[in-house]
Amino acid sequence: MNKGLEVGRGKTKVLFEHPERTDALVIVQQDQISAGDGAKRHVIPGKGRLAALTTARIYRLLNACGIPTHFLSGGEDEDGNEMLVRRCTMIPIEVVVRGVAAGSYLKRNPGVKAGTVLAPRLVEYFFKDDANHDPQYTAERIVDEGLATTAELAQMTDVARLVFDVLAHAWRRSDVLLVDLKVEFGRATDADGNSEIILADVIDNDSWRIWPGGDQALMLDKQIYRNMAAPTTDDLGAVKSKYEEVAELVGKFQKSTGGFVGIIMGSAADAPHADRVAKALGQLGVPSRKHVASAHKTPNYALQRVQQLDNMLGRVVYVTIAGRSNALSAFVDAATANPVIACPPIGSSFGGMDILSSLHMPSGIGSAVVLEPENAALAAAKILAVDDTVLYGRVLVTQWRNRVQVMEGDSRVNAPSGSNGKA
Repeated sequence: MNKGLEVGRGKTKVLFEHPERTDALVIVQQDQISAGDGAKRHVIPGKGRLAALTTARIYRLLNACGIPTHFLSGGEDEDGNEMLVRRCTMIPIEVVVRGVAAGSYLKRNPGVKAGTVLAPRLVEYFFKDDANHDPQYTAERIVDEGLATTAELAQMTDVARLVFDVLAHAWRRSDVLLVDLKVEFGRATDADGNSEIILADVIDNDSWRIWPGGDQALMLDKQIYRNMAAPTTDDLGAVKSKYEEVAELVGKFQKSTGGFVGIIMGSAADAPHADRVAKALGQLGVPSRKHVASAHKTPNYALQRVQQLDNMLGRVVYVTIAGRSNALSAFVDAATANPVIACPPIGSSFGGMDILSSLHMPSGIGSAVVLEPENAALAAAKILAVDDTVLYGRVLVTQWRNRVQVMEGDSRVNAPSGSNGKA
């Protein structure tokens, strides 16, 4: 990449201006590795390339999930160890999400057994200050010192948890346990000139602890280097081989399982309801196929359609839409081993009944009944997301944004009279 003047330098990376874009910077990853706040430092030829490769692949995954990040391009192919990112003002706080008790957490909590699963995920904050060994900060102190507002810190915390959950899902698919994760954030300017919080800096093999099979002895991360008192050339070569293995594994994170949703309508009159389901699925990136097949009038044809969809490539989840009865849902559920979600049109003789009533459930089966098309789409996506990290992340992000909208609505309703410009 073309680079302008150097504008910043860290322990393992250098930042440059972009010669044509004032809203972007170029990050160049270095071949250095350090520990103990820089007290121990070595050069591993090729590490910068592996760090950029890992970071780019992680950020491409997070971008695909809809998480707000600074990553634009680079890090792979001819880009070498260089990446193009959005320019932002970094917030000097490291946000650490812990799923398992390890590392410094054990030193600060001697009564906790190593390897204890932390549920819910624990979030900690550390002020970036090498001279004072990155002291731990409370949320209150961060706000009091003006490092971030309450709203900004809340978003940083939520996004850090989202990132951890997405990456934990991806690593589980490779039978690797994500133990903890360190991320950082910055303030960027959006298209409307407003300030926004985005995930920034690098996320590479120095940013986490990962244990294959949940076994700490098999660790693949930087802790291997931290544990070396005086690493030899061969030791550093062994560290590099682990980083190469991680970069290769991360390259498989975005692999999709090719799942889809089969939408079965009882009649053509159900098409508007089906269209809402398909639209909501499309917003999550989930393909769907719509068919009309009546359990009463065309049972053989309905059975044929289900069998055809079952035999297509990729996992299938069914959404049935019928306004007159639950027969179609029961029929499809009996014809397939795949999940079935009944989504009767609201106001129909089926959909207008008490949703909590057991009468809604086809007798003896485990399918679910959901009235709102958007919720039915989300329920189907959750099922497919078990084996698809991108879809899993999109579901998490959708749920997070829904929660934010509800809380913002509550704040507006409870705001003092006149504070939002309204009486």
